[in-house]
Amino acid sequence: MAVPSSPPASVDDALRVLTAGTVHCIDADELAKKLTSGRRLRVKFGIDPTASDIHLGHTVVLHKLRQFQDLGHLAVLIIGDFTARVGDPTGRSATRPALTAAEVDVHARTYVDQVRSVLDFSPDRLELVHNADWLERMDMADVLRLTGRTTVARIMERDDFANRFRDGVAIALSELLYPLLQGTDSVEVAADVELGGTDQLFNMLMGRQLQNAADQEPQVVITMPLLEGLDGEKKMSKSLGNAVGIAEAPAEQFGKLMSIPDQLMPRYFALATGWLPDQVEATTAALADGSLAPVAAKRLLGRTVADLYHGAGAGAGAESEFDRVFKAHDVPSEIATCSVARPEFPMRLARLLAVAGLVPSNKEGRRKIEQGGVRIAGERVTDPDLEVDADTIDEQTLQVGKRAWARIQITQ
Repeated sequence: MAVPSSPPASVDDALRVLTAGTVHCIDADELAKKLTSGRRLRVKFGIDPTASDIHLGHTVVLHKLRQFQDLGHLAVLIIGDFTARVGDPTGRSATRPALTAAEVDVHARTYVDQVRSVLDFSPDRLELVHNADWLERMDMADVLRLTGRTTVARIMERDDFANRFRDGVAIALSELLYPLLQGTDSVEVAADVELGGTDQLFNMLMGRQLQNAADQEPQVVITMPLLEGLDGEKKMSKSLGNAVGIAEAPAEQFGKLMSIPDQLMPRYFALATGWLPDQVEATTAALADGSLAPVAAKRLLGRTVADLYHGAGAGAGAESEFDRVFKAHDVPSEIATCSVARPEFPMRLARLLAVAGLVPSNKEGRRKIEQGGVRIAGERVTDPDLEVDADTIDEQTLQVGKRAWARIQITQ
């Protein structure tokens, strides 16, 4: 990610950058006082590695953390290898299944690799820590002292806990402790600022409470909005199929971003590009007055995101590929090959789509065929019961929808 060319020169300018696009800043006067002190702030962001992939929704807070880095402050990135095993109850309607330490470790390594595309990992600009280093050391006396710092009534102020209790949905005692564990992280790293999504507000305020109890200056809490997914309605989520992964191929990122609803573009420019406020404001103003057409804006967004995560020039290449496939209706220049053994045939096409990874299940394959969204070598197929043999399908391309392709290769 490129470093902004003109970092703010005054506290007022820094405040404008650091609070741009935020939902909460608790509070701005405290942040101004910390910035005026001239000392380097410790800016905390915690990640529970409960899955392996990072999408644009995850990067909203990371871009804000990078802005703090570019202003000379220290990013303190906490890998929640202990709290991931407890499970953050935020937004959950049921207890999260527990993860093993081995699962968490695999996810954590993948997270760190992907986060490098946003944050500056220079030793003097980032401190990487794991909360198992201090939380695993706690004994029962430590836990009792920690729980004595708050009350059940305070914990039950959280909407998700209150709603589950009202609806008779079980709440594990470990979930009630989660805000205290996250707050303990703030004490351990002596955070001056904590960043997170709006759904983390309660947990971050608990950090202020525990820092006060530990005679530390309480952290400033800054929350960022949750980014809507490609559908324009629900929060971006891989499980909902509305996400853009930062590790996805540039052409895939570009193609997905060309599909977002027009009304979402200002939010995507503000939250997914890492741009400074002036550039965001100029672009969204051009959109509003019509001097920047929506389709041109989407192309700019697609190029920007691809360049961010794959290097300069990746966006232009992705745009060319998009035009080749969707304007010239040509086959993509790179298509994944799926090898299938000859004895597997004859095979229903719906199953072959699943084997090739183009659909999640045979049932979904049938549905896509019935909808007319499947092609073999460019020819539309509409029979959900169609069977194909090895010689007919060998070296042929399968296409599902506009962006999913695979070349079938028959092995003996």
